[in-house]
Amino acid sequence: MITLALSKGRIFDETLPLLKAAGIEVLEDPETSRKLILPTNQAEVRVVLVRATDVPTYVEYGGADLGVTGLDTLIEHGGAGLYQPLDLRIARCHMAVAAPVGFDYGSAVRQGSRITVATKYTAIARNFFADKGVHVDLVKLYGSMELAPLTGLADAIVDLVSTGKTLKANNLVEVEHIMPISARLVVNQAALKLKTGAIRPIIDAFAAAVQPESV
Repeated sequence: MITLALSKGRIFDETLPLLKAAGIEVLEDPETSRKLILPTNQAEVRVVLVRATDVPTYVEYGGADLGVTGLDTLIEHGGAGLYQPLDLRIARCHMAVAAPVGFDYGSAVRQGSRITVATKYTAIARNFFADKGVHVDLVKLYGSMELAPLTGLADAIVDLVSTGKTLKANNLVEVEHIMPISARLVVNQAALKLKTGAIRPIIDAFAAAVQPESV
């Protein structure tokens, strides 16, 4: 049995064409089914639905043989014990620093002020500001980051940005681009050795179906 870990939402939806390229079709809609393990048209392949942040953990510890997860989640998790063969180029967005309109972020950073930053991506934020030599106090949140500056909890936020509409609606503006983010295929290293005949064709089919970078 091959188990693929996916999270509901954008990653699930954008992974479906890649699965189809591998001859795999999920037989139930995760939005209407109450099941957490979904069958596919291949008896030896199943999909488990987990929280996005749990995908690397399920794959690392063998709860799943492979999974699809965002680069942001992978960096925060650490990626230890995971084979990462492919950037799937789906679920694209980017990580950025955002601050309230009117907050002189550039001046605060240049002067060496200590700023407070709210984020759930503490590893990414810590490394980014450390590389710049900027002193920050990180506040870890799990909900809407945009609230933190609005309530005075933080001077700025580090978060994923797709269209920027949520930032604009909350009177925030992107002040620094940190990195592009997309979904990656991750594979349990032991599973790859023990189930090579079943897993390798899936990896190869995904690789063939990945959209090439536009020039």
